[in-house]
Amino acid sequence: MTRIHFIAIGGAAMHNLALAVASKAGYKVTGSDDEIFDPALSHLRDAGLLPDEMGWHPERITPDIDAIILGMHAREDNPELVRARELGIKIYSFPEYLYEQTKDKIRIVVGGSHGKTTTTSMILYVLNRLGIEADYMVGAQIEGFERMVRLSDTAKYAVFEGDEYLTSPLDLRSKFLWYHPHVAILTGIAWDHINVFPTFPEYVETFRKFVKSIEPKGSFIYYKGDENLRQIAGEMTSLRHDDMSIIPYDAYDGKVEMQVFGKHNMQNLQAAMLACHCIGVSPDDFYREIASFTGASNRLEKICETESCVAYKDFAHSPSKLKATVNAVRERYPNKKLIACMELHTFSSLMADFLPQYKGCMAEADLAFVYFNPKVIEHKRLTPITAEEVQEAFGTENVEVFTESEALQDKLRSLSYENTALLMMSSGTFDGINVKEFAEQLIAN
Repeated sequence: MTRIHFIAIGGAAMHNLALAVASKAGYKVTGSDDEIFDPALSHLRDAGLLPDEMGWHPERITPDIDAIILGMHAREDNPELVRARELGIKIYSFPEYLYEQTKDKIRIVVGGSHGKTTTTSMILYVLNRLGIEADYMVGAQIEGFERMVRLSDTAKYAVFEGDEYLTSPLDLRSKFLWYHPHVAILTGIAWDHINVFPTFPEYVETFRKFVKSIEPKGSFIYYKGDENLRQIAGEMTSLRHDDMSIIPYDAYDGKVEMQVFGKHNMQNLQAAMLACHCIGVSPDDFYREIASFTGASNRLEKICETESCVAYKDFAHSPSKLKATVNAVRERYPNKKLIACMELHTFSSLMADFLPQYKGCMAEADLAFVYFNPKVIEHKRLTPITAEEVQEAFGTENVEVFTESEALQDKLRSLSYENTALLMMSSGTFDGINVKEFAEQLIAN
């Protein structure tokens, strides 16, 4: 029996990895965390993996544990981590363990500042429809898939969403540098994670390193409309002499009618097709199967609809994602009033120096509402920002800024939703709103 202990098991990716490992024969999984929320809480409880009590318990770290998997939420001085290091137990980061489990497989990795989850989901959706077995890690729930991580002894392929954020408290490299793909996609580079990459050139450099990490004779698929990716592709032409394939792409413009919409999703779709083609899937087979793909959870996900109104939710929070999502809904519903709401919730989005990146991002909306909670800024120990600064940063007259969730909800309840498209965007919850239920109430009136 192989014993694996997860430190910070409650994260979205970590708990899904724990479930995947626990499902393999011959593995026993335990874990710890100082707080766990749904859906992780319910998933772990249902699988019998929920810790007996919250907190860190170094006495539970014993020599018979074969490996520790360390989540990003844990700190370097975590008592369980300290104990594991004293005992000399092998410590893996999340991406390191994924690579270790798939190092003999053909790996497809999707990176970029936006579109990673959707593109990865499209690849997996088509492979699943075609009966092609694959291990995977993706950042959202996909129709037809039980969880967000799968590891097996039988799959020939592994498909990973490649995140450029930090690996772990002990390893400050980007996660995707661990994966060494045979097929790599980069969807675009738009500055994000300013707390980790304080300048744009530093941010671009981590993507350059990712491309350099592609396996010999691998494939580099990149969006040709991105100036920085074109430059990196040009550099690889002279740097790589191992017959690496360099494949540019643009948006799909074929005749097959798709369920997903928006220029950015047509770009994601074309990238996914090229990746599948690299492992032998014909374009015709790909387009036939992807036509029924309705999207990944929280990525332009339709949550309710009436005869005259429709509501979507989206994970968009960075400037490039926000603009692409707003523009996509505007293009889809040119004759509807577009009401767009977004929450500044991530570390970068709440930094005063980063706010100017949002200029014009919500210009296509008829009414645009931006929410942030000053207490979150305080909790993250960031320099305070004001509603006036946020308003100025977004730079268009249609934007109204709120710092109290109840005030935002009252404003939204006061509006007419006749012939309206409502778009709710956040990587959080607008401080406790059940977005689907709230949207249903709004457009029903």
